Amino acid sequence: MKLQGIFPALTTPFDYRGDLYRAKVLHNVERLNEVNLAGYLVGGSTGENALLTTEEKLQTWRWVREARKEGRILIAGTGAESVRETVALSNEAAAIGFDAALVLTPHYYPNTMKNPETQALFFRAVADQSNIPVLLYNIPAVTGYDLPVETIALLSEHPNIAGLKDSSGNVEKLGATVKAVKPGFQVLCGSGVKFWPSLEAGAHGGVLAVADAVPYACVTIWEAFRTREYEAAADWQQRIHRGATLVTATYGVPGLKHAMDLNGFYGGPPRLPLVRATPEARADIEAAFDGLRG
Repeated sequence: MKLQGIFPALTTPFDYRGDLYRAKVLHNVERLNEVNLAGYLVGGSTGENALLTTEEKLQTWRWVREARKEGRILIAGTGAESVRETVALSNEAAAIGFDAALVLTPHYYPNTMKNPETQALFFRAVADQSNIPVLLYNIPAVTGYDLPVETIALLSEHPNIAGLKDSSGNVEKLGATVKAVKPGFQVLCGSGVKFWPSLEAGAHGGVLAVADAVPYACVTIWEAFRTREYEAAADWQQRIHRGATLVTATYGVPGLKHAMDLNGFYGGPPRLPLVRATPEARADIEAAFDGLRG
């Protein structure tokens, strides 16, 4: 399984009642199918995964599997605090037809989980029992824990751990990780703000939230990198920089959903306790994405 190119980190569409919105799940994926993407992540932090019930997760996976273009790689966000639940979700995803499980670093018991040996035990136990390859998910802004390079390198030796989504935004560390892991272990950038520098540092592709709103721009950076048109890649990175910052670090999922609404996708409301972007935030986002639409 080659994890190269752009994987949008899909949002979860809700209707005005806060229920899953099947028609808009299909609409977004069908529109994204028109772009030269590598696949989709369903159920990451951008998908408000922590706010979904187990049945909602499974239902969303089924709908995306139904709508995806044949050949696109499907990654399910299956991380939970226990090995047992993570394995159960990963194997449900496998049964639905997903290709890989993205597993978040456990963090609820910080005094224990900040021990690298405990993290390694968790991931090995999950990978031993998962019916699909496991991808490590490192996002310190959410978990408060930054998976060490040394631990990632050790885990890369496991035959069922295929790669890493690194959303730390630390390009220097990403580069060190690429050098430390075994050959064939694939490192994906999870930061749209740092995507081009991460490719320069050795990333194999990107799982990007901003690709939900401007997939063509993200693919342009990837294609420019692939064809060694480095000035073009740097130029497009600069074009998306402010927008990518606003829909992640600044305004988060509500901001991203507004950017999607601007560009012909369905963003819609987030799930409580998240609320829609404020008028000031919307104006900021509209200015940042002006010229990137379509």
